Amino acid sequence: MTPVSRYAASSRWLHWLAVLLLLVIIPVGIWIGFFEPADEAFKMRLYNVHESLGVLMFLLVLVRIVNRRLNPPPPLPVDMPGWMRTAAHANHIALYVLLFLMPMIGFLATNAWGFPLSVFNVLPIPSPLGKDEAIAKVLSFLHLCGAIAIVLLILAHLAGVVNHVFIRRDGLLRRML
Repeated sequence: MTPVSRYAASSRWLHWLAVLLLLVIIPVGIWIGFFEPADEAFKMRLYNVHESLGVLMFLLVLVRIVNRRLNPPPPLPVDMPGWMRTAAHANHIALYVLLFLMPMIGFLATNAWGFPLSVFNVLPIPSPLGKDEAIAKVLSFLHLCGAIAIVLLILAHLAGVVNHVFIRRDGLLRRML
């Protein structure tokens, strides 16, 4: 096994913070989307948590992009096949793009449904759209498609981790620990 260089500490911390946010954002999004609570006040609190964490994710992705420019990832193992490098790179780019776009699409959908956003019920964010049900339906559908894509990309990412840990045994996971 060849020694593997690690990501910068800031990159590792930002990665795991994003993981923690997603571990709340995704289940809450599923909860409000498929198991809508009957209690209206509770439902609105869930929406606020989901949307507020989405705003934090948006900001976190911006920080991660700057951090990635300042701290490029360590090189992949030289014996890693080209197709695997391409798949990993494409997965990372797709995750960054979707984690950047999804909060914006969700925010715009919320506005188009006629609901203002106040981050954790403290910081109001001005609505760029007025209420428009037709636009709201399209944006909500795009948000759902993006959510499914993010989950699939995360599963592919985790499959890569399993491959590197249990099949290739190349120590690549240590880069992010």
